[in-house]
Amino acid sequence: MNIFKTFVLMALLTGLMVAIGGMIGNSTGAMVMLVISLGMNFATYWFSDSIVLKSYDAREISREDSPQLYDIVEKLAANANLPMPRVYVIDSAAPNAFATGRNPDNAAVAVTTGLMKALDYNEISGVLGHELAHVKHRDILIGTIAASMAGVISLVADIVQWGAIFGTRSDDDDGGIVGFLLTVIVAPLAAMLIQLAVSRSREYDADKTGGEICGNPLYLASALEKIEYYAANYDPMPQAGTATAHMFIINPLENSKKALKNLFSTHPDTEDRIAHLREQARDMRLLA
Repeated sequence: MNIFKTFVLMALLTGLMVAIGGMIGNSTGAMVMLVISLGMNFATYWFSDSIVLKSYDAREISREDSPQLYDIVEKLAANANLPMPRVYVIDSAAPNAFATGRNPDNAAVAVTTGLMKALDYNEISGVLGHELAHVKHRDILIGTIAASMAGVISLVADIVQWGAIFGTRSDDDDGGIVGFLLTVIVAPLAAMLIQLAVSRSREYDADKTGGEICGNPLYLASALEKIEYYAANYDPMPQAGTATAHMFIINPLENSKKALKNLFSTHPDTEDRIAHLREQARDMRLLA
């Protein structure tokens, strides 16, 4: 169901881009936005992993650099029938992690130094099982494309708005005032909501598969409790940006005491995720 939901949401984003193009420039505008969306998807497919790793100053490690971390990833990749991904570490006190890469053969997982200090072996296994589940499901590419599309829609809306402010269009152009309001107000909001829905739907599946990969969903449940506690009581991860926040296991920008627990969140409610994992453990007869 979540896979079907993701397909529908991605189709809606593409349709929204084309519709905005049509409002601005009729059939020519629609075609331009379609070409932009296709080109953006191609660029995202090839370069998103290197861009995000560089943006966080992530350093690649070998077995010699961190034997335990490398060993965990290697064992989990074997459990998931995945090629061994590249392993990166980010210097940050905030415990968090993400996966990136266009496909399983070109995947990478990154963890913060704070995560390695705050979590025990089993909890790190739960977190990395979750990230490898994203690799297995190809969620990284889907999420990055959704974020890119939403960004382009917002950029176009800003251009149209500034064009109206400086008098480069009139209310009679290409749909009049209704088209203008739809482009400037409704479209960016709809794009953001669709992007966030894509992100949340993929997290539940990654939690479930991650629990299977690490062998015990309670490992991930315990890790989420600790990471959420940090998010609630400490400053957000300073290096994090809004364009990549959806990639992390828990949003690095949100203090959970202030975060909106509704449509405007990049992740499902952590308590709800933990409840699902505990239920999964009961089904696996790991919890009474």
